[in-house]
Amino acid sequence: MADLSTFYQTYDNAGSGVAASYLDANKKSTAGQGIAGATHICTVDLNGGGNFTQAKLDGFLEGLAQGASLVDANAKSDAFTVVAVVGAVGDAAITVVAQGTGTPSTTAQEYFADVDITAVTTIPGISG
Repeated sequence: MADLSTFYQTYDNAGSGVAASYLDANKKSTAGQGIAGATHICTVDLNGGGNFTQAKLDGFLEGLAQGASLVDANAKSDAFTVVAVVGAVGDAAITVVAQGTGTPSTTAQEYFADVDITAVTTIPGISG
């Protein structure tokens, strides 16, 4: 049988081989899903009621991704990566999954005119 003791399957950031016996020492257990930042599940609806148009949906998603209100250039907040959208044009409410290090703002019309985030559920990522 071949001696595989010098064969590395795992490498560190410097490109050096890591022995299997060392992997337990490198393990860190934390609550969360193991993704840097945090994942936020946002309930989004229209401030004045009604159904989403393509322009309002696109404007809100762009505002969330830029981290700035497209209505008020002075309003700034954290930028987020939009991971998923549940819902579509014509729906009264949608769910948006976003990732970032901050927390999405629930201030009325923060990201786009007439569009509000009404609830945020946060799943923590890697800490420390």
